[in-house]
Amino acid sequence: MNLHPLHPAAWVLGQLRADGWQVSDLLAFTRASTLVTARRPGQPPVVLKAGFGSNHVLAELPADQRSAAYGFYWYAQMTEAERALAREDFRHEADLTQAAGGADHVVPLLDQGTGERFDWYTMPLCDGGNFRTFMASCKDTDEGLNILADVADGLNSLHQRGIVHRDVYQENILVHQGRGLITDLGAARRLATPRGPEHRGPEVHWPPEYITGYHQATAAADVFSLAVLIYRYLCADIPRLGCHGNLALIPAVLRTLVVAALADQPGDRPGMSGLAAALRTVARTVQH
Repeated sequence: MNLHPLHPAAWVLGQLRADGWQVSDLLAFTRASTLVTARRPGQPPVVLKAGFGSNHVLAELPADQRSAAYGFYWYAQMTEAERALAREDFRHEADLTQAAGGADHVVPLLDQGTGERFDWYTMPLCDGGNFRTFMASCKDTDEGLNILADVADGLNSLHQRGIVHRDVYQENILVHQGRGLITDLGAARRLATPRGPEHRGPEVHWPPEYITGYHQATAAADVFSLAVLIYRYLCADIPRLGCHGNLALIPAVLRTLVVAALADQPGDRPGMSGLAAALRTVARTVQH
């Protein structure tokens, strides 16, 4: 794979190749990280996430390379202090991903390493893309509900390990052989330790408590975000300010839980295990 020299990930890929990686595809690029498909000689391909971004002008990229770089943007150059903080955050992400190893329906960390300018870790290559792609291409409601139930189980496993994800949405759910897996713990925190800014928001999938207490968000935040995704999947819409006009499209056994999960107050939301059970029940009903 040969990138245009102006591509913001070109330097990162060059460093990986110098370290012995064979890079086959650029999957995504952000200001702080680069995601590629790569392999060591004689080994199967993996997904490698490198904790380094850049500030090149994306508007000059060839059209076939823009999608992996999220369009046309200028990236502001990080200062050395900002880069050090970004590296600390990436190491925290890798640490939590390793701590989640063996959890059901959570993409595991396979290997990790460090270089002079950035760190990296690898994950298995999933064959079904992410849930955004699934929603756009698959009409099998039973399969989608089972994937969402897998996600609920995965989040519940994280919560039992004292980790809250804090960024549950379509692109952080991968599909492999028809099953759903949670990925990207970059925003996650250990429940015992406040982390991140006090104020964040708004985003469609984020709960209202992020506005005043993002750094202390609990497992109830993941319940809210998953409920938003369930609503989007079944209703082809987003819930707005408590006005859920398409609720009739959600089967009754699941509807009450989704409404409760979208409550403004975290304490009014159901547990993740309840959502998982209801999703499995509805999937069986649809199937039969």
